[in-house]
Amino acid sequence: MCGIAGFVGNGDSGQFAARVEAMTSALVHRGPDDEGAWVDAEAGVALGHRRLSIIDLSAQGHQPMESAGGRYVITFNGEIYNFQALRRELDDAASCALRWRGHSDTEVMLAAFEAWGVEGALQRLNGMFAFALWDRKERRLHFARDRMGEKPIYYGWSKGTFLFGSELKALRAHPAFDARIDRGAITLLLRHGCVPAPYSIYQGVKKLTPGTLATLTLPQIQRGEEPSLSRYWSLRDVAEQGIAQRATLGDAESVEQFDGLLRNAIAQQMVADVPLGAFLSGGVDSSTIVALMQAQSARPVKTFTIGFSEKEYNEAVHAKKVAHHLGTDHTELYVTSAEARAVIPTLSVLYDEPFSDSSQIPTFLIAQMARQHVTVALSGDAGDELFGGYNRYLLAGTIWRMIGWLSPGLRRMIAGGLTALSPDTLNRAHGAVSALLPRRLRVAQPGDKAHKLSEILAAGSAEAIYRDLVSHWKTPAEIVIGATEPPTVLTERAGWPALPDFEQRMMYLDAVSYLPDDILAKVDRAAMGASLETRVPFLDHRVVEFAWRLPLSMKIRNGQGKWILRQVLDKYVPKKLIERPKMGFGVPIDAWLRGPLREWAESLLDESRLSREGFFHPAQIRKKWREHLSGERNWQYYLWDVLMFQAWHEHWIGR
Repeated sequence: MCGIAGFVGNGDSGQFAARVEAMTSALVHRGPDDEGAWVDAEAGVALGHRRLSIIDLSAQGHQPMESAGGRYVITFNGEIYNFQALRRELDDAASCALRWRGHSDTEVMLAAFEAWGVEGALQRLNGMFAFALWDRKERRLHFARDRMGEKPIYYGWSKGTFLFGSELKALRAHPAFDARIDRGAITLLLRHGCVPAPYSIYQGVKKLTPGTLATLTLPQIQRGEEPSLSRYWSLRDVAEQGIAQRATLGDAESVEQFDGLLRNAIAQQMVADVPLGAFLSGGVDSSTIVALMQAQSARPVKTFTIGFSEKEYNEAVHAKKVAHHLGTDHTELYVTSAEARAVIPTLSVLYDEPFSDSSQIPTFLIAQMARQHVTVALSGDAGDELFGGYNRYLLAGTIWRMIGWLSPGLRRMIAGGLTALSPDTLNRAHGAVSALLPRRLRVAQPGDKAHKLSEILAAGSAEAIYRDLVSHWKTPAEIVIGATEPPTVLTERAGWPALPDFEQRMMYLDAVSYLPDDILAKVDRAAMGASLETRVPFLDHRVVEFAWRLPLSMKIRNGQGKWILRQVLDKYVPKKLIERPKMGFGVPIDAWLRGPLREWAESLLDESRLSREGFFHPAQIRKKWREHLSGERNWQYYLWDVLMFQAWHEHWIGR
C-alpha cells in the first residue's frame, strides 16, 4: 500500500523532480518507508511514489520502477495477490529464463505488461490497485483502478498540466492546481454523505471509476484532452452473466464451494513480509474472515477491536468472545467519548474532500490502534453488499409490496396522518406505553421512524423507496446555492443490469456506489492515515463473481440475510456467539451535537457565516439545527453532512 502522484505537462523541466517530490511529500502517511521520483523531461512526464513496504522490503521494491525491457515505468499503489502464480506463468512462457531483480509484485506487474499488454495483464491481475504506467515506446500514459474500487486515484487537467494522485492533497501540492469548488458535488455530499465517482469536490478533477483503464496519448496530451476510458471488468456484466449462468448446486455443495473459494482468497491475502492481523467486530463478516485465517495459520492470528462505554455502540464484548473461541491473539482498546471526539479536527486532513460517514471516527481509531502491532489488517467489508446483509434488502421490497397497490392519493393521505404529530410527541407517547407493548413493537425513536415512513409512502416505485432510504437530504439542490445535482449511477437507470429481483438490484447499486464511494473510501483514508494497509478478501473478484451466480435464496432466507455466509461461519463459531441484532459501527453524534460539540457546530452553522460564505441557503439548515437541539428531531446525518463540508472548507479554503 503506497501513495502515487505525478503529472504530464510543459514548463521548466528543471523543476519537474522538485514538483513531483512535493506532491508525494503530501502523501508521506501512505508511504513512510521510502520515496522515489522518475522524470522524462523531454516527454514532460513526472512520476512519484511513497512506499509502505509490504512485499520485498529490499531496495529491489523501490518505485517508480522500470520494466526489465525498459519500455514501461510504473508508480503503483496496492497489492497483487496472485503475483507468485503470475511469476511462475511468466517463467514458463518465456523462451529463456527471466532475470528477476527481486520478489516484489510490482516487478511481476511490469513483466506482465511486457508479455501480455496492458489490458491483457489487467485481466490476469487479482488484487487491489491504482497505478500510473508510462509507455516510453508509444509515449502514452495509462492509469487504472481495481475492479471494485478499493484503491483511489484522482486526475484532471489544471492550467495546462495533467495531474494525478492517490489523494487530492497531492494534486493541491502542484503549483498548477486550481482549487475551484464544484457546487454540484456538494449536493451529492448532502444526499450520500460522500462525493461519488467520477466526481470530486473540485471542478475539473475526477475520480477514476472502478474497473476502468484510462489512456492519455501524446496527441491528447498536446491538445489538453481528457483521457480515453475503457472498462476491463464490469460488475454489470458479472451480475447479468451470474443470473444467466445461475449455479445449480444444492445448499451443501454451494456452501463447500464457497468455503474453499473464500479460504483460497484469504490465504493469498495473508502473504506479507511484515506483521499481519485482522479487524474483528464479532459480527458475521469479520468473524468469518478471522475464522478462515485462523484455520490456515500455525500461530494465533492478531485481531483488533475497539470498544466504547456506550452499550448501544459497543461491539467489543462480542468480539472478545469470538476471539477467545477461535484462539486469536486479541487486542481491544476502549476509548472514551472525549478520545473519539478528539479525532474530529483531523478528519478534513484525513479525507481531504468532504466526507460525512461518522463511522470514519471509530474506523480511524481502530486503524491507529492496529498499526501499533501490525502493518497489514484484513477486513470483513463487502459481506453486506454481496450476500444481502443490509436491513433495507429485507424492508424495502416488503414495504413496496404493502403500499405499491395503493393509489398515490391514498398514500399521501396516510403519510399526512403519520406526520400530524411531531416525532417528539410520538416518541413520548410510545415511551409511556412501551412497557405494555410486545417486545417486537418496542422500537427506538418511533416518531422519527414514522416520519421516515411518511417520506417512503410518497415514493412512486420500489427503486424510489431505495433511493430515499440511501439519501440524507432529499432535495439537496434546494440547499446549495447555484447548484444542480449531477447524475449518478443511482439515477442513470439505462446503465443498470437486467436483474429479476428488487433485492438484487439494491445489492448491485450498493456495490457500485455505496461500497466504493463510502465504505472503501472511508477505510482507505482512515487506515492510510495511520500508515496501515487494509485488505478485503470478500472483494477477490472470484468471490464477487461466485456471489452473483448464487440464487437469491442462498443470500436471503427466512427473513435473514447472508445465509450462505452464516453456513460457513457455523463450522467454526457457535451461533450463540454471533446471532444478535445488526449493530452499526458508529458513535453518538446526535448526543454530541447537543452537548460537547454544540459550540463547535454552532460556529460552523452560524447563519451569518453560511450567508457570507455563499454555499448554502441557511434557512433549512438552521431549522434542522434548532429542532435537533430541542430534541424534537434527530437530524444528526443531515447536520453532519453540512458540518463536514464546513470544517473541510475552513481547513482547505479558509473562511
